[in-house]
Amino acid sequence: MSRDIKYIGKMFKKITLKNGIRLILSPKKETEAVTCLVLFKVGSRYEPKNLNGISHFIEHMMFKGTKKRPSTLAISKELDGVGAEYNAFTSKDHTGYYIKIYYKKIELAFDILSDMLMNSIFKNEEIIREKNVIIEEINMYEDNPLMFIEELFEKTLFGAHPLGRLISGEKENIKGLSRNKILDYLKKFYLPHGMLISVAGNFDVKKITKLVEKYFNLEPKKRRLPDFKEIRIEQNKPKLSVKFKETEQVQLCLGFSAYSYFHKNVYAQLILAVILGGNMSSRLFINIRERRGLAYFVKSGINIYQDTGAFVVQAGLDKKRIEEAIVAIWEELKKIKKEGVSGPELKKGKDFLEGKMVLELEDSENIAAFLAKQELLVNKIETPQEKIKKINKVSKQDIQRVAKNIIQHKKLTLALIGPFKEKKRFSDLINKLK
Repeated sequence: MSRDIKYIGKMFKKITLKNGIRLILSPKKETEAVTCLVLFKVGSRYEPKNLNGISHFIEHMMFKGTKKRPSTLAISKELDGVGAEYNAFTSKDHTGYYIKIYYKKIELAFDILSDMLMNSIFKNEEIIREKNVIIEEINMYEDNPLMFIEELFEKTLFGAHPLGRLISGEKENIKGLSRNKILDYLKKFYLPHGMLISVAGNFDVKKITKLVEKYFNLEPKKRRLPDFKEIRIEQNKPKLSVKFKETEQVQLCLGFSAYSYFHKNVYAQLILAVILGGNMSSRLFINIRERRGLAYFVKSGINIYQDTGAFVVQAGLDKKRIEEAIVAIWEELKKIKKEGVSGPELKKGKDFLEGKMVLELEDSENIAAFLAKQELLVNKIETPQEKIKKINKVSKQDIQRVAKNIIQHKKLTLALIGPFKEKKRFSDLINKLK
């Protein structure tokens, strides 16, 4: 199988095979491990409403047996036998499968991953059984406010758009899935030119390239991959969702629509999130938890997509002081918007991001994902050094400008899970926040 080397960098090599599969190789000799990650550009935002949840369902089914390995046990037994770590995940915009293994056993990883992804048999009895498993997974998330609050927040923020749907799907959709629907969906998205393989760790580049060509020797397909429906958020007043649950602690997400991967301010919003609530010395953690005792945990972060983003403050709060906590969080947001940040705060935020990135990229699994997600979702890979350079260019003025743009009362979205049956008390409260 011929291949075209498109780009060679100090950290990685990118190769496009003749059948369209993209291969990213990042050798690291200082480890005994190697991770093989396979990504597909499909997730819940690509699904029609009546098939919401099918991407996640397919991810589960890939572990249920192939012709060569006819059961879950047959797959797991081989991997457990060599102490490998393996799993899969589905997000709103991509699905991934990975095996992390002792480098001398790397061929086994390619053998099993390719077998699962190319030869899964999707038995009807397994499909029926897995429906029950996933319905219980949905129940688990809905029963755990800490796990479900972010889903509720994005459902509120993005509304009826596919980005607002649950990754797991609705229970009725899951019940209605059939083998034919699954196979039809696979044919649309699981194509060679939609596949990206990222390998990081201890390996020989020539050997790995040959293994990929051996185990992923798929015929090229001419079918175009489906694209997602872009979102345009035009919000002119606050949004609110309150989900009743008899709990002692209230789970809260308060946030705003924000910037996409491609926006020039993406690094400024990242530093803003760190300074506000990215660690245990951040403003929110010190002022909301340590000084006022309003929360056990409080943090801020961003969820980024190809056409939008979400800037989110999340907290677990005392139900008796919920109004006080919401006002206090809002005051911190207003303060950073009005006064900006100090020079030492900005430096600390930058140093935090640099240090965290360096530590995370000590692990082959994180390196494989770091490179693969960029290539899949942005079509361009920035090295850690390039990212750090852009982070270090962010100024205090950039932070304040971004804060003013993101933190606006009319763009506010609030989601709560707790022992509240009336929304009015919270709608009245957020309407008073100015």
